[in-house]
Amino acid sequence: MHIDPVSPVIGAEVSGIDLAAPLSPESFQAIHDALMTHLVLFFRDQELSFEQHKALGRQFGDLHIHPAAPKDSEHPEILVVHGDATVTFVAGETWHSDVSCDTTPPLGSILRVEQVPTSGGDTLFASMYAAYEALSDHMQRLVSELTAMHDGRQYYVGRYGGGNLRDGAYPAAEHPAVRTHPVTGRPALYVNEGFTIGFKELKPAESQALLGFLVRHCAQPEFQCRFRWRRNSVAFWDNRCTQHHAIWDYYPQTRHGYRVTIKGDRPFFDPSREPSPAG
Repeated sequence: MHIDPVSPVIGAEVSGIDLAAPLSPESFQAIHDALMTHLVLFFRDQELSFEQHKALGRQFGDLHIHPAAPKDSEHPEILVVHGDATVTFVAGETWHSDVSCDTTPPLGSILRVEQVPTSGGDTLFASMYAAYEALSDHMQRLVSELTAMHDGRQYYVGRYGGGNLRDGAYPAAEHPAVRTHPVTGRPALYVNEGFTIGFKELKPAESQALLGFLVRHCAQPEFQCRFRWRRNSVAFWDNRCTQHHAIWDYYPQTRHGYRVTIKGDRPFFDPSREPSPAG
């Protein structure tokens, strides 16, 4: 197995492994450690059936069911990610961390793309460790004392059907605006354009001004890497310390893939936690 960083801040391409086969303990640990270090991993030429895709995800934890997307009756753990000439939106077209509006948001996501446009359709990934570290000490202290409100309704209504909600309602949750990664101990900004609507402790005008600043701050290119998809490429990212943005620049061509998402834990902030190298 070879692990080659794609930027100094985030992302690595992994070669020399077949994700369709069960991971050996050594391979699992190598991928886990690489994910903790690089935050998102990219794999090429991976042919996975739905069952193999789900089995890969389950090696890292129980699988998450999307709260609002239409479900395949046989494979509810599989989220279809599709864009073509007939759709009015594509999943992930704003900066976000997957389903941060859940009380226990996902640990990570594994997306495999089967069909790609002739050009375009790249995905940007950003390190929220780097975004937090780039703030001034004063801003770090302010944001670390705040509670961010995340609301699924604002994003899901009009995009997904709404007739097959996992819990009978759109999810909403309150999370610390800075979360401590449970493995590495590193602090990361946990505020995003897709789901965050404001801060519990601030007045509305203050809340919107700060949220606007942080959304723009998180999208700075120095925190990012960019992945160009090819057929049967796989991306595996850690939702606890990254955001991503799927660029919809390929209309009317088609981009089609499948995502498995791994259950996570409830976000927390522990200022006394000392970061570890990779957990």
